[in-house]
Amino acid sequence: FLLSLAISLVFAIIPLCHNVVVLAVVMAVAGLAMGCIDTISNMQLVKIYQKDSAIFLQALHFFVGFGALLSPLIADPFLSDTNCILSNSTANASSNLPHIRKSLVPHHPGNLSHYDLPMKGMVVTRVSYAFWIMALINLPVPIAVFFLLYKERMVPCFSSSSHPLLSADELAMEARPVEKDDVPTAVQRPQAAGGHNDFLSCCQSKNFRGASYTYFAVHITGALVLFMTDGIVGEYSGFVYSYAVEEPLSVVHKVAGYLPSLFWGFITLGRLISIPVSYRMKPATMVFINVVGVLLTFLLLLIFSYSVVFLFVGTASLGLFLSSTFPSMLAYTEDILQYQGCATTVLVTGAGIGEMVLQLLVGSIIHDQGSYSFLVCGMIFGGLAFTFYSFLLFFHRMYPKPSSELDDASPDKPAVTDNTGQYQR
Repeated sequence: FLLSLAISLVFAIIPLCHNVVVLAVVMAVAGLAMGCIDTISNMQLVKIYQKDSAIFLQALHFFVGFGALLSPLIADPFLSDTNCILSNSTANASSNLPHIRKSLVPHHPGNLSHYDLPMKGMVVTRVSYAFWIMALINLPVPIAVFFLLYKERMVPCFSSSSHPLLSADELAMEARPVEKDDVPTAVQRPQAAGGHNDFLSCCQSKNFRGASYTYFAVHITGALVLFMTDGIVGEYSGFVYSYAVEEPLSVVHKVAGYLPSLFWGFITLGRLISIPVSYRMKPATMVFINVVGVLLTFLLLLIFSYSVVFLFVGTASLGLFLSSTFPSMLAYTEDILQYQGCATTVLVTGAGIGEMVLQLLVGSIIHDQGSYSFLVCGMIFGGLAFTFYSFLLFFHRMYPKPSSELDDASPDKPAVTDNTGQYQR
C-alpha cells in the first residue's frame, strides 16, 4: 500500500523538481518502490497459488507489458516538436531541433556547439500533464490495496464487521478434493493467508542447513537465465532505434521510432497468449521454446542484417519469445524447489541486475565497436541464456525428490505449512 501510494506521489512531484539532484532522489525512490512491488507481487502469487501460479504469473506480466506499451502513448500528445522555452531566438532554435536530434540519436554525438537553444525565457512545455495523468492512473492501485487491508482487518484504525476475504477464497488452495478431517483446523488458516509476516523467513540460515549443492545451483542458474533474457529486453528496447538509423540500414527516424513500440507490443501480445497456453504447457517447455526462439531470432537478424523488413519481423519475433520467459522461469524454478519462497526473490533480483548491467555494457560496446555489435551482443546473450538453462535442467535432474509422505504423486495431499509459515508438500 505504501509503495504503490509512493509511486503516485513521485509522479506528481517530478514536474515540480527544478534541481537535478532532487530529481535524481525522487527517481531513486520511484525505482525502489517499483522494485519492491515487483518482488512482493511475484512472491505472493507463488505462495498463494503454488502449482497453479504459472497462469497468474503470466497474467501479472501481461499487465506489466501492457503498461510499458500504454505509458508512451499517454505521454506522446504532451511532447513538443518545438523548443519548450520562448525567447527572442525561439524561431531559430525550433529550426535547429531536427538537426540536433539527428546528431544525438547515434552514440557518436557530433559537434553541437554551433546550434543555439535559448536557456532563459517563459517555459511553455506541457509534459507535466503526462506525469500527473500517470499519477492519477496509478491512484486506484493503493486505494484497492487499502480496501483489501480493510477487508482483511489489517488496518488498526478501522474495524470491519465483514468476514475476511481469504477465509472464503478457495483459490488460495489447490482445486482438488481434500478431506477436511485430514487437515487440522489450525493449519487451514495459515494456508490461505500465505504467511503475511514471513517475507524474510526463507533467508534464515536454519533453512539452509543440510541443503544440497543442487539447491543453490538451481537458484543461481535460474537467476542467470533471467539475467540474460531480461538484459536482452532492456538492451534491445533501448538500442534498436539507434541501430536502425545507422549504417547499413539507415532507416528514416520516424519509421525507426516504431521499432521499440513494436517490440513492447509483441511482448504484451505474447504474454496475453501465454495465459491460456500456460494452462496446457509445462513451464519448463515454455522456457525452452523461449530461449531457443531468442537464439534463432538473433541468428537470423545477423544473417539478414541488411534487410529493413526482417528487422521489423525479427523485432516482433523477439518480443514474442521473450514475453513469457520471466513468469515461466519463475513458476518452473519454484516448482523444482517445492515453493519454499526464496527462488522468487533471487530470480527477480537477477533479472533486475541483468536489465541494468547489460544495457550499460552494450551501450559501451556500441560506442567503441559500432552498431553491428548490437546484434552480436544479443546473439552472445541468447547463447548464454540457453547454456544456463541447460545447466538448470541438469541440476533439476540431480535435485533430490520430495520424501514419500510429501510427494506430489499423491494428488489428494493438501498443502500445509510448517512452523515458519512456509508451504510444504
